[in-house]
Amino acid sequence: MPDIYEQIGKQIRELRTTLRGQGISQEELAQAVETTANTVSRWETATYKPSISDLERLARFFGTPITAFFPQPEPKSRTNALLSATADLDDDNLEEVTLYAQFRRTRERKKKR
Repeated sequence: MPDIYEQIGKQIRELRTTLRGQGISQEELAQAVETTANTVSRWETATYKPSISDLERLARFFGTPITAFFPQPEPKSRTNALLSATADLDDDNLEEVTLYAQFRRTRERKKKR
């Protein structure tokens, strides 16, 4: 199992490079969370270990819960799998997934008749 700080660093990099569909530089992230680009780089490579307050600032900036930086356990049930897959969807996308699930359930019921 990889080191927890390696996983946190990978998640910081993933969030930074995919922000708004195009990503931002380490310098831009550093300015936003009031640190240096070197520190961001070192978080991403697990050379430095971000503090809880660092993770709080990052979470606020990215608009994610602080738990987004930590590895998530494998879903143990269908419900957990569904919750995990839809956790960060906006209302419109969640409604679309719900309607699709209802469609699939109805289609399966009709097949069984």
